[in-house]
Amino acid sequence: MASKSPVLRAPKRGEIWTAFLDPSGQERHWVLIVSLDTRNLSDRAQSVLIIPFSSRLAEGPTTLILQPGETALPGSSCLRAHFITTLAKSQLIARQPRALSDRRMREICILIRRSFDPDAPF
Repeated sequence: MASKSPVLRAPKRGEIWTAFLDPSGQERHWVLIVSLDTRNLSDRAQSVLIIPFSSRLAEGPTTLILQPGETALPGSSCLRAHFITTLAKSQLIARQPRALSDRRMREICILIRRSFDPDAPF
């Protein structure tokens, strides 16, 4: 019997993925990959930095609201940069067809910084 080798995930910064947010594999969720590609593509790094998408829209100093035409998700969604977290690459399920633009990724970086740095640009 052949042994199963782990599925290699190679996410890239700015991509939207479906992922299991809990290790039990019960809850599927869309996430944005925000970690640097040196980490994302490394065989030695077992996790990536992500921000989960939310369908509950809320404006705020660390929130970015995105429309379906920009994300290819079924409805308007929201990224709350203060919810940045690590996720094991093994919990990634599938890459979605569209990634965020460089401009939007720069905005996300500012929002992440704003969530912990009182001197971040507003």
